[in-house]
Amino acid sequence: MAKKTIADVDVQGKAVLMRCDFNVPLDDNLVITDDRRITEALPSIESVLKRGGRVILMSHLGRPEGVDPAADAKYSLKPVAARLKELLGVPVHFASDTVGADAEAKVKALKNNEVLLLENVRFNKGEKKGESSYVNILATFGDIYCNDAFGTCHRSEGSMVGVPNAMGNKPKVCGFLVEKEIKFLSDAISNPARPFVAIVGGKKVDDKINVIKNLLSICDTVLIGGAMAFAFSKAQGGQIGKSYLPNPPEASLALAKELLTIGGEKLQLPVDTHCGDAFKGDCNKMIAKAGQIPENFEGFDIGPETQQKYAEIVKAAKTIVWNGPMGVFEMPPFDAGTRAVAEAIVASDATSIIGGGDSASAIQQFGLADQVTHVSTGGGASLEMLEGKKFAAVELLDEK
Repeated sequence: MAKKTIADVDVQGKAVLMRCDFNVPLDDNLVITDDRRITEALPSIESVLKRGGRVILMSHLGRPEGVDPAADAKYSLKPVAARLKELLGVPVHFASDTVGADAEAKVKALKNNEVLLLENVRFNKGEKKGESSYVNILATFGDIYCNDAFGTCHRSEGSMVGVPNAMGNKPKVCGFLVEKEIKFLSDAISNPARPFVAIVGGKKVDDKINVIKNLLSICDTVLIGGAMAFAFSKAQGGQIGKSYLPNPPEASLALAKELLTIGGEKLQLPVDTHCGDAFKGDCNKMIAKAGQIPENFEGFDIGPETQQKYAEIVKAAKTIVWNGPMGVFEMPPFDAGTRAVAEAIVASDATSIIGGGDSASAIQQFGLADQVTHVSTGGGASLEMLEGKKFAAVELLDEK
């Protein structure tokens, strides 16, 4: 897929309306604790500024239920504006609304080589439904539309689809982050160097059934970890003790049986489990063979034998996609399985793509993020791309 990027359009003296994903974590004092989603957007913003354009930024932050930023300050993008000002070193203005009087006045006053960040688009009820009264006003703010919000590319909300459609024949391009994400998550898996290994973890097999199905059709091996492994174990008649199983379990067990039939030898399951008798790091622990977990114990991580088995498969791979941790990586010692997989990925000479969400958090926690090929900024979007889905927000962008 070859879409025009922000580098392909003339921005001199023009306003670029850019959708970014500034959905960053904030602590109780409204201080940004991880600004990666902001720094990832800088190349696209700076490309416009360096060429004499001006940038109007849109983003969401969390899921505010109300429409009053003052009453719901934890969802305001004001801290993001302050961080952007520090990083860019140019005037960064902040509008207290999205399509109201303050936004309209600041759009008109914005000068070339300056930036304006609009307040959280989800404070406006028109965003979710893509209401014409809302998207039509936003569409007047820019001469060029740029989508650099990969984390929400799988959504069809107002700022993602409604606004660019309302901009008619004005240029619609992707930013460098979206270009990079699509290159790795789409292009790399469409023609991978082999062996191609996928590692899929997390809690529910229900959430990743279509991802696993698609990966089984294109990968050489799919490794399963995390709590979803217990559905497979139970489906095979194993004992899983107090380990997680969705309630009611029937649908998950049926899905697991279906995947076992489809996957055959491609689908690799844990052979042992690191268990505890309580959800805390200092609980009583044991290593149990897969399907042999005592009834008063719960599986929290893949065991050492599985770690070694998976590491050997991963180290021999030429392309790796990883989505979902192997266990409770936030709580030592049950981080060992996820850490072993992360270290094996780094030790390989494969093209390695970390599919956002908890996998991205884990590899950053382990200090290994700069040693893999690509860490996605979008958990849900990367999952849907691995399913093989197309995104309306990307499809509508101009072709090269």
